[in-house]
Amino acid sequence: MRCLLVEDNKVLGDALRDHLNSLGHSADWCLTLCDATAAVGAGAFDLVLLDLNLPDGNGLSLLKRLRTANDATPVIVLTAYDQMSDRMNAISSGATDFLVKPFNLSALTNAISAIQH
Repeated sequence: MRCLLVEDNKVLGDALRDHLNSLGHSADWCLTLCDATAAVGAGAFDLVLLDLNLPDGNGLSLLKRLRTANDATPVIVLTAYDQMSDRMNAISSGATDFLVKPFNLSALTNAISAIQH
């Protein structure tokens, strides 16, 4: 799968990109909401891994933009916020899944596998 990884933490982003590659996926990695918006406009992705708290805005705005454009690309939200309201906002905005940081890479693998099947 071609994945868009939107994560501003360089250490985590590097680890996630390496993990996706190890699973046989390709990953385009963006550090900002602006770059992610441009990437979505430039090409199609099979999966988006989306951090909510980005330096230039909230990742939910990208998710809402995708859904408003009738883009059904699966989106897994990755966030350090574990409030029920954050989870509900993400899911009601169209997120496919929601993982709270820190998470085990096997949880991400399982979420991706569920999307593929």
